[in-house]
Amino acid sequence: METLFIFIGKSSALLALFYCAYYFLLRKETFFNNNRWFLLSGLFTSIILPFIVYTKIVWVAPAPISNINFSEINEVQNIENSVLQINLNVVLLSLYSIGFLALLIKFAIDFYSLNTVLKGKKVKQQADFKFIDTNQNIAPFSYFDYIVYNSSLYTAIELESIIEHEKVHSEQNHTIDVLISRIFCVLFWFNPIVWLYKKAILQNLEFIADNEAAQKISDKKAYQYTLLKITTHENCVAITNHFYQSLIKKRIIMLNKNQSKKRNSWKFCVVIPALAAFVLLFQIEVIAKERQQIIKELSGKIKSVDVYKIKKNSTDAELKEIKEKLKTIHNVDFEASEIKRNSLSDLTSLKIDIKNGNQQTQSIQTGGNKTIQDFGIIVTTDNDGSKKVGIRTADETDKDQKIVARKNLKNVVNTSDNTNSTTTKTNSNSDNNVKANSNTNKNVSANTSTTNVNTDASTNVDSSVTVNVNDDAKSGTTVKISSKKSGSQKNLDQLVIVDGVVINEKVTTDDLQELNIKSMEIYKGIDAIVKYGEQGKNGVIIIETRK
Repeated sequence: METLFIFIGKSSALLALFYCAYYFLLRKETFFNNNRWFLLSGLFTSIILPFIVYTKIVWVAPAPISNINFSEINEVQNIENSVLQINLNVVLLSLYSIGFLALLIKFAIDFYSLNTVLKGKKVKQQADFKFIDTNQNIAPFSYFDYIVYNSSLYTAIELESIIEHEKVHSEQNHTIDVLISRIFCVLFWFNPIVWLYKKAILQNLEFIADNEAAQKISDKKAYQYTLLKITTHENCVAITNHFYQSLIKKRIIMLNKNQSKKRNSWKFCVVIPALAAFVLLFQIEVIAKERQQIIKELSGKIKSVDVYKIKKNSTDAELKEIKEKLKTIHNVDFEASEIKRNSLSDLTSLKIDIKNGNQQTQSIQTGGNKTIQDFGIIVTTDNDGSKKVGIRTADETDKDQKIVARKNLKNVVNTSDNTNSTTTKTNSNSDNNVKANSNTNKNVSANTSTTNVNTDASTNVDSSVTVNVNDDAKSGTTVKISSKKSGSQKNLDQLVIVDGVVINEKVTTDDLQELNIKSMEIYKGIDAIVKYGEQGKNGVIIIETRK
Protein backbone atom coordinates (compact mmCIF):
# COMPACT_ATOMS: atom_id res chain seq x y z
CA MET A 1 0.00 0.00 0.00
CA GLU A 2 2.84 2.36 0.77
CA THR A 3 4.22 1.85 -2.74
CA LEU A 4 0.77 2.63 -4.17
CA PHE A 5 0.50 5.84 -2.15
CA ILE A 6 3.96 6.92 -3.32
CA PHE A 7 2.95 6.28 -6.94
CA ILE A 8 -0.28 8.25 -6.50
CA GLY A 9 1.62 11.16 -4.97
CA LYS A 10 4.18 11.26 -7.79
CA SER A 11 1.53 10.88 -10.50
CA SER A 12 -0.61 13.63 -8.99
CA ALA A 13 2.39 15.96 -8.76
CA LEU A 14 3.21 15.41 -12.45
CA LEU A 15 -0.41 15.98 -13.49
CA ALA A 16 -0.49 19.18 -11.46
CA LEU A 17 2.76 20.31 -13.11
CA PHE A 18 1.41 19.90 -16.66
CA TYR A 19 -1.99 21.32 -15.78
CA CYS A 20 -0.52 24.44 -14.16
CA ALA A 21 1.81 24.95 -17.13
CA TYR A 22 -1.19 24.74 -19.49
CA TYR A 23 -3.53 26.85 -17.37
CA PHE A 24 -1.14 29.71 -16.63
CA LEU A 25 0.98 29.76 -19.79
CA LEU A 26 -0.74 28.02 -22.73
CA ARG A 27 -4.49 28.26 -22.18
CA LYS A 28 -4.81 31.65 -23.88
CA GLU A 29 -2.44 30.86 -26.74
CA THR A 30 -3.72 29.73 -30.14
CA PHE A 31 -1.31 26.78 -30.35
CA PHE A 32 -4.31 24.47 -30.21
CA ASN A 33 -2.77 21.39 -31.84
CA ASN A 34 0.43 21.73 -29.84
CA ASN A 35 -1.65 22.12 -26.69
CA ARG A 36 -3.40 18.87 -27.55
CA TRP A 37 -0.17 16.88 -27.63
CA PHE A 38 1.15 18.71 -24.59
CA LEU A 39 -1.87 17.68 -22.52
CA LEU A 40 -1.77 14.08 -23.74
CA SER A 41 1.95 13.81 -23.02
CA GLY A 42 1.24 15.03 -19.49
CA LEU A 43 -1.19 12.15 -18.90
CA PHE A 44 1.23 9.49 -20.08
CA THR A 45 4.19 11.09 -18.32
CA SER A 46 2.31 10.99 -15.02
CA ILE A 47 1.84 7.23 -15.45
CA ILE A 48 5.20 6.20 -16.90
CA LEU A 49 7.78 8.44 -15.20
CA PRO A 50 7.13 7.22 -11.60
CA PHE A 51 8.10 3.71 -12.76
CA ILE A 52 11.40 4.84 -14.31
CA VAL A 53 14.03 4.64 -11.58
CA TYR A 54 17.71 5.25 -12.25
CA THR A 55 19.96 3.17 -10.04
CA LYS A 56 23.20 4.63 -8.73
CA ILE A 57 25.55 2.08 -7.20
CA VAL A 58 27.94 3.21 -4.49
CA TRP A 59 30.67 0.71 -3.68
CA VAL A 60 31.51 0.48 -0.01
CA ALA A 61 33.90 -1.57 2.07
CA PRO A 62 32.37 -4.54 3.89
CA ALA A 63 31.09 -3.80 7.37
CA PRO A 64 32.50 -5.74 10.30
CA ILE A 65 30.70 -9.05 10.88
CA SER A 66 30.76 -11.69 13.56
CA ASN A 67 29.14 -15.07 13.98
CA ILE A 68 25.38 -14.86 14.21
CA ASN A 69 23.62 -15.70 17.42
CA PHE A 70 20.63 -17.74 16.24
CA SER A 71 19.09 -18.09 19.68
CA GLU A 72 18.33 -14.37 19.96
CA ILE A 73 17.06 -13.60 16.48
CA ASN A 74 13.42 -14.69 16.81
CA GLU A 75 11.19 -12.09 18.45
CA VAL A 76 7.46 -11.92 19.16
CA GLN A 77 5.47 -10.03 16.50
CA ASN A 78 3.35 -7.07 17.45
CA ILE A 79 -0.01 -8.46 16.31
CA GLU A 80 -1.98 -5.40 17.32
CA ASN A 81 0.00 -3.07 15.03
CA SER A 82 -0.22 -5.54 12.16
CA VAL A 83 -3.99 -5.83 12.49
CA LEU A 84 -4.35 -2.03 12.62
CA GLN A 85 -2.27 -1.63 9.47
CA ILE A 86 -4.22 -4.35 7.66
CA ASN A 87 -7.57 -2.80 8.63
CA LEU A 88 -6.48 0.64 7.38
CA ASN A 89 -5.35 -0.85 4.08
CA VAL A 90 -8.66 -2.68 3.71
CA VAL A 91 -10.66 0.51 4.34
CA LEU A 92 -8.67 2.54 1.81
CA LEU A 93 -8.81 -0.21 -0.79
CA SER A 94 -12.57 -0.58 -0.26
CA LEU A 95 -13.17 3.15 -0.75
CA TYR A 96 -11.11 3.17 -3.92
CA SER A 97 -12.92 0.09 -5.24
CA ILE A 98 -16.35 1.63 -4.64
CA GLY A 99 -15.48 4.78 -6.59
CA PHE A 100 -13.75 2.80 -9.32
CA LEU A 101 -16.68 0.42 -9.81
CA ALA A 102 -19.23 3.26 -9.80
CA LEU A 103 -17.42 5.15 -12.55
CA LEU A 104 -16.74 1.97 -14.48
CA ILE A 105 -20.47 1.20 -14.46
CA LYS A 106 -21.18 4.77 -15.58
CA PHE A 107 -18.67 4.31 -18.39
CA ALA A 108 -20.40 1.10 -19.48
CA ILE A 109 -23.81 2.81 -19.41
CA ASP A 110 -22.49 5.60 -21.64
CA PHE A 111 -21.29 3.03 -24.15
CA TYR A 112 -24.68 1.34 -24.06
CA SER A 113 -26.43 4.67 -24.65
CA LEU A 114 -24.15 5.41 -27.59
CA ASN A 115 -24.80 1.98 -29.06
CA THR A 116 -28.55 2.61 -28.73
CA VAL A 117 -28.23 5.82 -30.76
CA LEU A 118 -26.15 4.20 -33.51
CA LYS A 119 -27.84 0.81 -33.72
CA GLY A 120 -30.44 0.31 -36.41
CA LYS A 121 -30.01 3.77 -37.93
CA LYS A 122 -29.60 4.42 -41.63
CA VAL A 123 -25.95 5.20 -42.36
CA LYS A 124 -24.97 7.39 -45.29
CA GLN A 125 -21.35 6.79 -46.36
CA GLN A 126 -19.52 9.78 -47.76
CA ALA A 127 -15.74 9.60 -48.24
CA ASP A 128 -14.29 8.56 -44.87
CA PHE A 129 -17.35 9.60 -42.89
CA LYS A 130 -20.54 7.81 -41.88
CA PHE A 131 -23.48 10.20 -41.48
CA ILE A 132 -26.52 9.33 -39.37
CA ASP A 133 -29.53 11.66 -39.54
CA THR A 134 -31.53 10.86 -36.42
CA ASN A 135 -34.91 12.11 -35.32
CA GLN A 136 -33.86 12.25 -31.64
CA ASN A 137 -33.53 15.61 -29.92
CA ILE A 138 -29.82 15.38 -29.16
CA ALA A 139 -26.86 17.64 -29.82
CA PRO A 140 -24.78 16.78 -32.90
CA PHE A 141 -21.72 14.65 -32.14
CA SER A 142 -19.00 12.58 -33.74
CA TYR A 143 -17.67 9.19 -32.67
CA PHE A 144 -14.64 8.11 -34.66
CA ASP A 145 -15.91 8.19 -38.28
CA TYR A 146 -19.61 8.47 -37.30
CA ILE A 147 -21.25 11.91 -37.44
CA VAL A 148 -24.72 12.08 -35.91
CA TYR A 149 -27.16 15.02 -36.18
CA ASN A 150 -30.85 15.88 -36.46
CA SER A 151 -31.27 17.83 -39.70
CA SER A 152 -34.82 18.90 -38.83
CA LEU A 153 -33.54 21.16 -36.06
CA TYR A 154 -31.23 23.32 -38.20
CA THR A 155 -31.18 25.36 -41.37
CA ALA A 156 -28.93 24.38 -44.27
CA ILE A 157 -26.28 26.96 -43.31
CA GLU A 158 -26.30 25.88 -39.67
CA LEU A 159 -26.07 22.23 -40.66
CA GLU A 160 -23.08 22.99 -42.88
CA SER A 161 -21.27 24.60 -39.94
CA ILE A 162 -22.08 21.68 -37.68
CA ILE A 163 -20.88 19.05 -40.16
CA GLU A 164 -17.63 20.89 -40.86
CA HIS A 165 -17.01 21.10 -37.14
CA GLU A 166 -17.64 17.40 -36.56
CA LYS A 167 -15.52 16.42 -39.58
CA VAL A 168 -12.52 18.00 -37.89
CA HIS A 169 -13.15 15.90 -34.77
CA SER A 170 -13.45 12.77 -36.88
CA GLU A 171 -10.44 13.42 -39.11
CA GLN A 172 -8.12 14.11 -36.18
CA ASN A 173 -9.42 11.20 -34.08
CA HIS A 174 -10.42 13.39 -31.16
CA THR A 175 -12.53 10.53 -29.84
CA ILE A 176 -9.32 8.85 -28.68
CA ASP A 177 -8.49 11.89 -26.54
CA VAL A 178 -11.95 11.80 -25.00
CA LEU A 179 -11.71 8.10 -24.17
CA ILE A 180 -8.22 8.45 -22.68
CA SER A 181 -9.32 11.30 -20.44
CA ARG A 182 -12.36 9.30 -19.30
CA ILE A 183 -10.20 6.26 -18.49
CA PHE A 184 -7.89 8.42 -16.38
CA CYS A 185 -10.91 9.78 -14.52
CA VAL A 186 -12.05 6.24 -13.76
CA LEU A 187 -8.63 5.11 -12.55
CA PHE A 188 -7.81 8.26 -10.55
CA TRP A 189 -11.30 9.39 -9.61
CA PHE A 190 -10.10 10.52 -6.18
CA ASN A 191 -7.67 13.06 -7.67
CA PRO A 192 -9.35 16.44 -8.40
CA ILE A 193 -6.55 17.41 -10.78
CA VAL A 194 -7.50 14.68 -13.24
CA TRP A 195 -11.06 16.07 -13.58
CA LEU A 196 -9.74 19.56 -14.28
CA TYR A 197 -7.30 18.00 -16.74
CA LYS A 198 -10.13 16.23 -18.58
CA LYS A 199 -12.05 19.49 -18.87
CA ALA A 200 -8.98 21.24 -20.33
CA ILE A 201 -8.54 18.46 -22.93
CA LEU A 202 -12.18 18.61 -24.09
CA GLN A 203 -12.15 22.38 -24.22
CA ASN A 204 -8.96 22.45 -26.31
CA LEU A 205 -10.44 19.91 -28.73
CA GLU A 206 -13.36 22.27 -29.33
CA PHE A 207 -10.91 25.12 -29.96
CA ILE A 208 -9.21 22.97 -32.61
CA ALA A 209 -12.48 22.04 -34.33
CA ASP A 210 -13.80 25.63 -34.21
CA ASN A 211 -10.59 27.02 -35.66
CA GLU A 212 -10.41 24.48 -38.51
CA ALA A 213 -14.12 24.67 -39.35
CA ALA A 214 -14.21 28.49 -39.35
CA GLN A 215 -11.47 28.55 -41.99
CA LYS A 216 -13.57 26.37 -44.31
CA ILE A 217 -16.77 28.40 -43.89
CA SER A 218 -17.15 31.70 -45.71
CA ASP A 219 -19.43 33.32 -43.14
CA LYS A 220 -17.59 33.30 -39.80
CA LYS A 221 -20.35 35.17 -38.02
CA ALA A 222 -22.94 32.61 -39.10
CA TYR A 223 -20.75 29.92 -37.51
CA GLN A 224 -20.72 31.85 -34.24
CA TYR A 225 -24.50 32.22 -34.30
CA THR A 226 -24.74 28.49 -34.80
CA LEU A 227 -22.67 27.99 -31.66
CA LEU A 228 -25.13 30.12 -29.70
CA LYS A 229 -28.13 28.26 -31.10
CA ILE A 230 -26.71 24.83 -30.26
CA THR A 231 -26.39 25.79 -26.58
CA THR A 232 -30.15 25.30 -26.28
CA HIS A 233 -29.65 21.54 -26.77
CA GLU A 234 -28.80 20.00 -23.44
CA ASN A 235 -29.12 16.34 -24.45
CA CYS A 236 -25.58 15.20 -25.18
CA VAL A 237 -24.16 11.73 -25.60
CA ALA A 238 -21.14 11.12 -23.36
CA ILE A 239 -17.76 9.73 -24.57
CA THR A 240 -18.29 11.57 -27.90
CA ASN A 241 -17.20 14.86 -29.46
CA HIS A 242 -20.50 16.72 -29.39
CA PHE A 243 -21.01 20.13 -30.92
CA TYR A 244 -22.49 21.58 -27.78
CA GLN A 245 -20.04 22.36 -25.03
CA SER A 246 -20.27 24.75 -22.14
CA LEU A 247 -17.97 27.77 -22.15
CA ILE A 248 -19.35 28.92 -25.50
CA LYS A 249 -18.17 32.42 -24.66
CA LYS A 250 -14.55 31.25 -24.49
CA ARG A 251 -14.91 29.41 -27.80
CA ILE A 252 -16.14 32.55 -29.51
CA ILE A 253 -13.34 34.59 -27.94
CA MET A 254 -10.72 32.14 -29.19
CA LEU A 255 -12.29 32.19 -32.68
CA ASN A 256 -11.75 35.95 -32.91
CA LYS A 257 -8.34 36.04 -31.26
CA ASN A 258 -5.23 36.82 -33.27
CA GLN A 259 -2.78 34.03 -33.83
CA SER A 260 -0.12 33.73 -31.12
CA LYS A 261 3.42 34.66 -32.03
CA LYS A 262 5.81 31.78 -32.59
CA ARG A 263 8.27 33.12 -30.05
CA ASN A 264 5.75 32.23 -27.35
CA SER A 265 6.46 28.58 -28.06
CA TRP A 266 9.10 28.68 -25.31
CA LYS A 267 6.28 28.15 -22.84
CA PHE A 268 6.09 24.48 -23.83
CA CYS A 269 9.65 24.00 -22.57
CA VAL A 270 8.92 25.21 -19.06
CA VAL A 271 8.13 21.69 -17.86
CA ILE A 272 11.49 20.26 -18.99
CA PRO A 273 13.61 21.61 -16.11
CA ALA A 274 10.79 20.74 -13.70
CA LEU A 275 10.76 17.15 -14.97
CA ALA A 276 14.56 16.97 -14.69
CA ALA A 277 14.33 18.16 -11.08
CA PHE A 278 11.64 15.54 -10.41
CA VAL A 279 13.89 12.77 -11.73
CA LEU A 280 16.92 13.96 -9.75
CA LEU A 281 14.96 14.30 -6.52
CA PHE A 282 12.68 11.27 -6.62
CA GLN A 283 13.71 8.84 -9.35
CA ILE A 284 17.35 8.12 -8.50
CA GLU A 285 17.85 5.20 -6.13
CA VAL A 286 21.23 4.96 -4.45
CA ILE A 287 22.26 1.38 -3.69
CA ALA A 288 25.30 0.64 -1.56
CA LYS A 289 27.07 -2.55 -2.59
CA GLU A 290 30.02 -4.21 -0.97
CA ARG A 291 33.02 -5.06 -3.04
CA GLN A 292 33.80 -8.73 -3.30
CA GLN A 293 36.66 -9.47 -0.97
CA ILE A 294 39.57 -11.50 -2.34
CA ILE A 295 41.78 -12.41 0.60
CA LYS A 296 44.96 -14.40 0.05
CA GLU A 297 46.40 -16.14 3.06
CA LEU A 298 50.14 -16.74 3.37
CA SER A 299 49.41 -20.40 3.97
CA GLY A 300 47.76 -20.65 0.56
CA LYS A 301 44.89 -22.64 2.03
CA ILE A 302 42.14 -20.05 1.48
CA LYS A 303 41.86 -18.65 -2.02
CA SER A 304 39.00 -16.16 -1.62
CA VAL A 305 36.19 -15.02 0.64
CA ASP A 306 33.03 -13.50 -0.86
CA VAL A 307 30.67 -11.44 1.30
CA TYR A 308 27.00 -10.91 0.32
CA LYS A 309 25.40 -8.44 2.72
CA ILE A 310 21.69 -8.56 3.60
CA LYS A 311 20.49 -5.38 5.26
CA LYS A 312 17.29 -4.50 7.03
CA ASN A 313 16.24 -2.36 4.03
CA SER A 314 17.27 -4.86 1.35
CA THR A 315 14.68 -4.97 -1.45
CA ASP A 316 13.22 -8.10 -3.04
CA ALA A 317 15.26 -7.30 -6.15
CA GLU A 318 18.48 -7.26 -4.11
CA LEU A 319 17.61 -10.61 -2.49
CA LYS A 320 16.99 -12.02 -5.95
CA GLU A 321 20.34 -10.66 -7.14
CA ILE A 322 22.11 -12.37 -4.22
CA LYS A 323 20.35 -15.62 -5.10
CA GLU A 324 21.47 -15.42 -8.72
CA LYS A 325 25.09 -14.62 -7.79
CA LEU A 326 25.32 -17.45 -5.26
CA LYS A 327 23.93 -19.89 -7.81
CA THR A 328 25.97 -18.64 -10.77
CA ILE A 329 29.30 -18.03 -9.06
CA HIS A 330 29.32 -20.60 -6.26
CA ASN A 331 26.58 -23.10 -7.20
CA VAL A 332 25.00 -22.45 -3.80
CA ASP A 333 21.21 -22.65 -3.44
CA PHE A 334 19.71 -19.65 -1.66
CA GLU A 335 16.02 -19.19 -0.86
CA ALA A 336 14.42 -16.24 0.97
CA SER A 337 10.85 -16.74 2.17
CA GLU A 338 8.34 -15.59 4.80
CA ILE A 339 9.30 -11.99 4.01
CA LYS A 340 7.50 -9.36 6.07
CA ARG A 341 8.12 -5.61 6.17
CA ASN A 342 7.01 -2.67 8.26
CA SER A 343 5.56 0.60 7.02
CA LEU A 344 9.08 1.82 6.13
CA SER A 345 9.66 -1.27 3.96
CA ASP A 346 12.30 -2.52 6.40
CA LEU A 347 12.48 -6.27 6.94
CA THR A 348 10.88 -7.52 10.14
CA SER A 349 10.72 -11.20 9.26
CA LEU A 350 12.82 -13.31 6.91
CA LYS A 351 13.59 -16.99 6.50
CA ILE A 352 16.71 -18.01 4.61
CA ASP A 353 17.65 -21.52 3.51
CA ILE A 354 21.11 -22.18 2.12
CA LYS A 355 22.35 -25.43 0.64
CA ASN A 356 25.86 -26.00 -0.64
CA GLY A 357 25.93 -29.12 -2.78
CA ASN A 358 25.36 -32.17 -0.61
CA GLN A 359 25.99 -30.30 2.60
CA GLN A 360 23.18 -30.02 5.07
CA THR A 361 20.86 -27.04 4.57
CA GLN A 362 21.61 -24.08 6.82
CA SER A 363 18.53 -22.18 7.93
CA ILE A 364 18.02 -18.83 9.59
CA GLN A 365 14.64 -17.54 10.79
CA THR A 366 14.26 -13.92 11.88
CA GLY A 367 11.17 -12.00 12.93
CA GLY A 368 9.54 -9.72 15.46
CA ASN A 369 8.19 -6.23 15.84
CA LYS A 370 11.65 -4.76 15.32
CA THR A 371 13.67 -4.67 12.15
CA ILE A 372 16.11 -7.52 11.61
CA GLN A 373 19.82 -7.14 12.15
CA ASP A 374 22.13 -6.76 9.17
CA PHE A 375 23.97 -9.94 8.34
CA GLY A 376 26.05 -11.42 5.56
CA ILE A 377 26.36 -14.63 3.57
CA ILE A 378 30.05 -15.63 3.65
CA VAL A 379 31.38 -18.01 0.98
CA THR A 380 34.96 -19.21 1.54
CA THR A 381 36.72 -20.93 -1.36
CA ASP A 382 39.83 -23.05 -0.76
CA ASN A 383 42.55 -23.70 -3.29
CA ASP A 384 41.16 -27.19 -3.87
CA GLY A 385 37.84 -25.67 -4.98
CA SER A 386 35.86 -26.64 -1.90
CA LYS A 387 33.47 -24.02 -0.56
CA LYS A 388 32.18 -23.27 2.89
CA VAL A 389 29.09 -21.15 3.47
CA GLY A 390 28.22 -19.29 6.66
CA ILE A 391 25.87 -16.62 7.94
CA ARG A 392 27.19 -13.81 10.10
CA THR A 393 25.67 -10.69 11.63
CA ALA A 394 27.11 -7.19 11.97
CA ASP A 395 25.71 -6.36 15.42
CA GLU A 396 28.91 -5.84 17.40
CA THR A 397 27.13 -4.13 20.27
CA ASP A 398 25.64 -7.36 21.57
CA LYS A 399 27.85 -8.74 24.32
CA ASP A 400 26.85 -12.36 23.80
CA GLN A 401 27.72 -12.17 20.12
CA LYS A 402 31.14 -10.79 21.02
CA ILE A 403 31.74 -13.85 23.17
CA VAL A 404 30.72 -16.17 20.34
CA ALA A 405 32.97 -14.30 17.91
CA ARG A 406 35.99 -14.49 20.22
CA LYS A 407 35.67 -18.23 20.58
CA ASN A 408 36.06 -18.58 16.81
CA LEU A 409 38.90 -16.14 16.26
CA LYS A 410 42.31 -17.29 15.12
CA ASN A 411 45.68 -15.91 16.12
CA VAL A 412 44.49 -14.42 19.40
CA VAL A 413 46.92 -13.59 22.18
CA ASN A 414 45.28 -13.17 25.61
CA THR A 415 47.09 -12.24 28.80
CA SER A 416 45.48 -13.62 31.96
CA ASP A 417 44.60 -11.47 34.94
CA ASN A 418 45.91 -14.18 37.26
CA THR A 419 48.69 -12.83 39.53
CA ASN A 420 50.37 -16.21 39.82
CA SER A 421 50.61 -17.19 36.16
CA THR A 422 50.47 -15.92 32.59
CA THR A 423 48.69 -17.82 29.79
CA THR A 424 49.43 -17.24 26.11
CA LYS A 425 46.94 -18.74 23.60
CA THR A 426 47.91 -19.13 19.95
CA ASN A 427 46.59 -20.94 16.91
CA SER A 428 49.39 -21.69 14.49
CA ASN A 429 49.33 -22.63 10.83
CA SER A 430 51.86 -23.05 8.08
CA ASP A 431 52.26 -19.34 7.45
CA ASN A 432 52.49 -18.20 11.07
CA ASN A 433 55.78 -18.62 12.83
CA VAL A 434 54.71 -18.51 16.46
CA LYS A 435 57.34 -19.01 19.05
CA ALA A 436 56.74 -19.00 22.79
CA ASN A 437 59.71 -19.02 25.08
CA SER A 438 58.97 -19.02 28.73
CA ASN A 439 61.56 -18.59 31.42
CA THR A 440 60.30 -18.94 34.94
CA ASN A 441 62.38 -18.05 37.94
CA LYS A 442 61.03 -18.71 41.37
CA ASN A 443 62.75 -17.10 44.34
CA VAL A 444 61.62 -18.20 47.78
CA SER A 445 62.94 -16.31 50.80
CA ALA A 446 63.14 -18.00 54.17
CA ASN A 447 62.31 -14.76 55.89
CA THR A 448 59.15 -14.08 53.90
CA SER A 449 56.12 -16.00 52.74
CA THR A 450 55.91 -14.19 49.40
CA THR A 451 56.42 -16.07 46.15
CA ASN A 452 57.38 -14.02 43.07
CA VAL A 453 56.69 -15.47 39.65
CA ASN A 454 58.31 -13.72 36.65
CA THR A 455 57.27 -14.90 33.24
CA ASP A 456 58.71 -13.64 29.96
CA ALA A 457 56.73 -14.86 26.96
CA SER A 458 57.93 -13.74 23.56
CA THR A 459 55.35 -14.34 20.83
CA ASN A 460 56.03 -13.46 17.21
CA VAL A 461 52.44 -12.75 16.02
CA ASP A 462 53.30 -11.57 12.52
CA SER A 463 56.21 -10.49 10.37
CA SER A 464 56.72 -7.10 11.97
CA VAL A 465 55.61 -7.00 15.59
CA THR A 466 56.77 -8.89 18.68
CA VAL A 467 54.65 -8.97 21.81
CA ASN A 468 56.46 -9.40 25.14
CA VAL A 469 54.23 -10.28 28.08
CA ASN A 470 55.57 -9.80 31.61
CA ASP A 471 53.48 -10.75 34.61
CA ASP A 472 54.45 -9.91 38.13
CA ALA A 473 52.47 -10.83 41.21
CA LYS A 474 52.90 -7.38 42.67
CA SER A 475 52.95 -5.05 39.74
CA GLY A 476 50.41 -6.87 37.58
CA THR A 477 50.51 -7.59 33.85
CA THR A 478 52.33 -5.34 31.40
CA VAL A 479 52.75 -5.85 27.69
CA LYS A 480 55.60 -4.49 25.60
CA ILE A 481 55.31 -4.31 21.81
CA SER A 482 58.39 -3.73 19.77
CA SER A 483 58.98 -3.55 16.04
CA LYS A 484 61.42 -5.84 14.30
CA LYS A 485 62.46 -2.90 12.16
CA SER A 486 65.56 -1.01 13.11
CA GLY A 487 65.19 1.78 15.65
CA SER A 488 63.72 1.91 19.12
CA GLN A 489 60.42 3.55 18.17
CA LYS A 490 58.41 2.64 15.07
CA ASN A 491 54.86 3.26 13.86
CA LEU A 492 52.56 0.23 13.90
CA ASP A 493 50.80 -0.70 10.67
CA GLN A 494 48.03 -2.53 12.51
CA LEU A 495 44.66 -1.03 13.45
CA VAL A 496 44.87 -0.29 17.19
CA ILE A 497 41.77 -0.31 19.39
CA VAL A 498 42.14 0.63 23.07
CA ASP A 499 39.17 0.01 25.40
CA GLY A 500 36.83 -0.08 22.40
CA VAL A 501 38.08 3.19 20.89
CA VAL A 502 39.78 3.17 17.49
CA ILE A 503 43.06 5.09 17.60
CA ASN A 504 43.16 7.02 14.34
CA GLU A 505 46.53 8.64 14.98
CA LYS A 506 49.78 6.84 14.27
CA VAL A 507 50.60 4.57 17.20
CA THR A 508 54.19 3.71 18.08
CA THR A 509 55.53 0.86 20.15
CA ASP A 510 56.55 3.34 22.83
CA ASP A 511 52.96 4.61 23.04
CA LEU A 512 51.69 1.15 23.91
CA GLN A 513 54.38 0.64 26.54
CA GLU A 514 52.81 3.49 28.52
CA LEU A 515 49.53 1.56 28.84
CA ASN A 516 48.62 -0.56 31.85
CA ILE A 517 47.42 -3.48 29.74
CA LYS A 518 45.06 -6.04 31.17
CA SER A 519 44.51 -8.16 28.05
CA MET A 520 45.29 -8.09 24.36
CA GLU A 521 43.79 -9.70 21.29
CA ILE A 522 45.42 -9.76 17.87
CA TYR A 523 43.52 -10.47 14.65
CA LYS A 524 45.24 -11.03 11.35
CA GLY A 525 44.58 -12.29 7.85
CA ILE A 526 41.03 -13.26 6.96
CA ASP A 527 39.63 -12.73 10.45
CA ALA A 528 40.90 -9.16 10.62
CA ILE A 529 39.45 -8.25 7.21
CA VAL A 530 36.13 -10.03 7.67
CA LYS A 531 35.69 -8.45 11.10
CA TYR A 532 37.03 -4.94 10.48
CA GLY A 533 36.93 -4.53 6.70
CA GLU A 534 39.60 -2.64 4.81
CA GLN A 535 40.93 -1.08 8.02
CA GLY A 536 42.03 -4.50 9.26
CA LYS A 537 44.02 -5.56 6.20
CA ASN A 538 47.32 -5.12 8.08
CA GLY A 539 46.03 -6.74 11.25
CA VAL A 540 44.18 -5.53 14.34
CA ILE A 541 45.42 -5.09 17.91
CA ILE A 542 42.69 -4.83 20.57
CA ILE A 543 43.83 -3.74 24.02
CA GLU A 544 41.92 -3.68 27.27
CA THR A 545 43.57 -1.65 30.02
CA ARG A 546 43.22 -1.89 33.74
CA LYS A 547 40.64 0.60 34.96
